[in-house]
Amino acid sequence: MTAKRLGFFTRLLDDALAGERYRLAAEQIVHAERHGFDSAWVAQHHFHRDEGGLPSPLPFLAYVAARTSRIRLGTGIIILPMEDPVRTAEDTVVVDLLSGGRLEVGLGTGTTPETFLAFGIDKEARTEIFAHKLDRLLAAWKGEALGHEQNRLYPAAGTLADRVWHATFSVAGAERIGRAGAGLMLSRTQPRSRDNPDASLPEIQHPIVDAYLANLPAGVPPRIMASRSLFVADSRAEALKRAEIGLNRVLDRFLASGHVIPERCLPGLIRTLDTHVGAPDDVIASLEADSVLPRVTDIVFQVHSVDPPHPAVLRSIELTASEVAPALGWRLPLRNAEQQLSRPRAAALQP
Repeated sequence: MTAKRLGFFTRLLDDALAGERYRLAAEQIVHAERHGFDSAWVAQHHFHRDEGGLPSPLPFLAYVAARTSRIRLGTGIIILPMEDPVRTAEDTVVVDLLSGGRLEVGLGTGTTPETFLAFGIDKEARTEIFAHKLDRLLAAWKGEALGHEQNRLYPAAGTLADRVWHATFSVAGAERIGRAGAGLMLSRTQPRSRDNPDASLPEIQHPIVDAYLANLPAGVPPRIMASRSLFVADSRAEALKRAEIGLNRVLDRFLASGHVIPERCLPGLIRTLDTHVGAPDDVIASLEADSVLPRVTDIVFQVHSVDPPHPAVLRSIELTASEVAPALGWRLPLRNAEQQLSRPRAAALQP
């Protein structure tokens, strides 16, 4: 496997009040930077506490930018149909400047049905709305006139248009993303169809990758991100204990979203919810069986839906950087390796 860029992803779901969730997530991203991670990504979710804790990702990333210096900061995703594209252009430019050009902009259409009602949007029209607003966003970034010849984006967007990523579950979506020359974001889990409930995540995602690459314009390098659920602990027993708590907690939500879960036992949940969990050797073996990963440029790990306590998240970050990711072709930046020699590790949790 060739070298990959390594990312950390959070939906800000720590078991705490919102302000504390933001503090803990920022600490996790700082910890990821210290251990050499190349990027950190946050999700946008409106209204539903247990789906995600962050309705406004760009202010949060501006805060994180002030506490970090190297790690790239991404939105995974901004739900563009619910946003004003000109304001999104302005906010992304400001965050990009404050971060020293470290912003990556992931965009998507959104999926939670009831959320669209608050914004006066017909969920069935979200793809068309997304396309219209994406055109406006790109026009703003390119410096085109916005309603009047004197209305042009300030500050200028620089290379932001070259750092756009789109999320999709479908082959048709991948074709559009490829034609646009954007980055492709693959989900950590996808609902299986009723006629093929046992399909593996690679079986679903290989055709998506194929469609993206087939439609990418000549000369445009591919950018393919695979998000994966991963929790690493010092022992298999500790990891499985945390997984049993977390996966059973979200079971009803996955069923309501269309997932078919034939086995309710822990091994069945781990398999069906595409979760890589265990001690480092367990997780390495599990990830090596994922045939999509050799095809991607970026591997982004999240602890959801295990959602362990904060100290266990920090330890999982450490073990991912020191043991798991190197086995997948990632190399720790030299200066981070030197810094780690004098840094105490996070306290390991006992089962």
